Amino acid sequence: MTIAAKYENGIFRPLEEVQLEEGTRVEVSVPSRVMHSGLASVRDWPIFGIWSGREDIPDGVTYEDRLRRPRY
Repeated sequence: MTIAAKYENGIFRPLEEVQLEEGTRVEVSVPSRVMHSGLASVRDWPIFGIWSGREDIPDGVTYEDRLRRPRY
C-alpha cells in the first residue's frame, strides 16, 4: 500500500483517509528525488544551457520542429 502524506512539524500526515488500525507500525520510504540538493529551478541544474551557442539549435521548440518535419 502506498499512502501520500505531508511532513509537518515532525509528523507525517496522510493526505487521504487511511484504512489502518490505530497504533499500526509502518515504514516510511522517501524517494531520493524528494531529497534533492536544494536546486530550486531547472536553470540551477548543471546541464542547463549545454547547447547554448549552437547555431543549429537556436531553441528547443525550433529544434523539435526540425526533428518532426517530414523529410520527402
